[in-house]
Amino acid sequence: MHKLGKAICKHKRLILIIALLLLIPSVMGMKATRINYDILVYLPEDIETIRGENILSDDFDMGAFSVVLLDDMKIKDIKKLEEEFKKIDNVEKVVSIADVVGTAIPEEMIPEDIKSKVYKDNETMMLVTFKEQISSDETMKTVQTLREITDERCKISGMTATVLDTRDLSDSEIVIYVVIAVILCLIILELALDSYVAPVLLLLNIGIAILYNMGSNIFLGEISYITKAISAVLQLGVTMDFAIFLYHSYMQEKEHTSNNDEAMASAIGKTLVSVVGSSLTTIAGFLALCSMNLTLGKDIGIVMAKGVLLGVISVVTVLPAMILELNGLIEKTKHKEIFPKFTGVKNFVIKHYKLIALAFVIILPIAFYGYQNTESYYNLDKSLPKTLDSVVANEELKDKFDMVSMELLLIDKDIPDSQVNNMLNEIEDLEGIEWTLSFSKVADLGIPKEVLPNDLLEIFQNDKYQIAIINSKYEMATNELNDQVTKVNEIIKKYDQNAILAGEGPLMKDLVEISDHDFNSVNTVSIAIIFVIMIIVLKSISLPVILITVIEFAIFINMGIPYYTNTILPFIASIVIGTIQLGATIDYAILITNKYITNRKNGENKKEAVSQALGTSISSIVISGLCFFGATFGVGAYSKIEMIGSLCTLMSRGAIVSMVCVIAVLPAFLMIFDKLICKTTMGMRKLEEGK
Repeated sequence: MHKLGKAICKHKRLILIIALLLLIPSVMGMKATRINYDILVYLPEDIETIRGENILSDDFDMGAFSVVLLDDMKIKDIKKLEEEFKKIDNVEKVVSIADVVGTAIPEEMIPEDIKSKVYKDNETMMLVTFKEQISSDETMKTVQTLREITDERCKISGMTATVLDTRDLSDSEIVIYVVIAVILCLIILELALDSYVAPVLLLLNIGIAILYNMGSNIFLGEISYITKAISAVLQLGVTMDFAIFLYHSYMQEKEHTSNNDEAMASAIGKTLVSVVGSSLTTIAGFLALCSMNLTLGKDIGIVMAKGVLLGVISVVTVLPAMILELNGLIEKTKHKEIFPKFTGVKNFVIKHYKLIALAFVIILPIAFYGYQNTESYYNLDKSLPKTLDSVVANEELKDKFDMVSMELLLIDKDIPDSQVNNMLNEIEDLEGIEWTLSFSKVADLGIPKEVLPNDLLEIFQNDKYQIAIINSKYEMATNELNDQVTKVNEIIKKYDQNAILAGEGPLMKDLVEISDHDFNSVNTVSIAIIFVIMIIVLKSISLPVILITVIEFAIFINMGIPYYTNTILPFIASIVIGTIQLGATIDYAILITNKYITNRKNGENKKEAVSQALGTSISSIVISGLCFFGATFGVGAYSKIEMIGSLCTLMSRGAIVSMVCVIAVLPAFLMIFDKLICKTTMGMRKLEEGK
């Protein structure tokens, strides 16, 4: 390690030149990486609803659709607008009431069953289908074009419009996220370190690593907007302690030698030895997200694991070069450290460790109950501001036309109309179903097939399938809608075993079921992986159990608070926060534990060993925890996208809760279980309790 450190110091200028040159492809790669704004894309490809979406796209050229609400427009104006829409490349079909009645038939002659579904209070609906998928760049561009060529009388609803608004809002906030995180971290570091320039260098180093990480995402093809939004601030929060450790180590080594390069070489070696174990647990925590069936976890996990690795590499290469080159400036801007040593906190913990353990026993069941009962929501509209155009349109569609959830039913073309109608009648008898519509039902209303436009006919059938539309009054991703989807599936399978219920409702039901499974599995996987790593790093059976218990206790508190404050979380926050908090903050516990082990092996009794370990670690843990808090708190407070805001709020609070638990609960456990630890830890078996 020392040889590596000496080589880095020797070639410091070359390292800086290479680091700066690598920023060019990194920025290019970052700009070229596609960002996906549709969570449903991350559902497994082999589920039935996704197969249904593929059939709609491949066989009907209906990759997506939007319902356009037209306020106070005459039939002739609607027809004119249809023609404009049809000129857009990605638009496949455009149909409205104007296609059924033409321009010569008065509204009074429209059958009431049809009129009530598509025309109300001088407002009517137009269905526009797109060739490309919901979240494709082409479809979002098309919806943007539709907005540009329409006026205030037209509102465009649908998933693509929501995705488009999400993109625009997220892109407008992303730079502010980083600025807030940098400012808060800079304030904390200026208080914590002994130089005004050093915090700037540490942040620049992490910034370089973040750009490397974001640029290398081009090899993944695309990342989600959630990953893009949180990865920079999360990488800043979880890798800053590596940089702080190197800086402190360098300053300590300088006290023993006047040669800066020699001091830095030793600091690099010590930093690598120290951060390998902690970075491995952090990386493992993020990689555990890859076990999720919802592949958004893989997206976040790979990007963040890569970010931690690049952060470590940057800390032991680029940062030493920066510090050595600007050492004079660092020395000129030295000041007294403002951060306290927390001696009073340490003494309180050591003196009252039994009381702290009792508090743990009392709080644990309360926290766990809250953790188990915290509610999540899956309706993606709820995570967005109510003023967005798509949300306004979706709400109006719900209020005026009772169109809350619309499903598309794919059935065999050869099933007779009579059976299709029987099936739809049976579906309409289900509670919550507003209406159903198919070609067979349109024909039953007395409208001859010959007068129907081809665009309308082609929407309802092709050479393989016929489509029926089912409209429910239940909200997306609710228990009522999920139960209803199950019952609809039971009915349609009686008439056609190969029938598929597609659309946002069934997709959201799959999202709920898959996410519920992921919530349990990803936490189990992360605990198992980190447990194994800690057994190897700490060479102990009992210590990994104690450390994970402390962090899981912190997770229970963090995730239990929303239950007691009547806060409902976005589903993705509930799934990933436990794994992120465990992987990112277990380092705090490892730091104290390593020092405790060393102290005990050096012959100190349990009280002295724990006291010294806590006393020499508490400042580092507080600084690291506050940096993690600072990097994420501002984003949580500022973001208008609740999916991102809630996740960052949970991470910022989790950093503080974990910090407090490690400082208070872990030392108490080390004191109480010292004898067990000595018996189950390699190299400590000859030690006796109290010696």
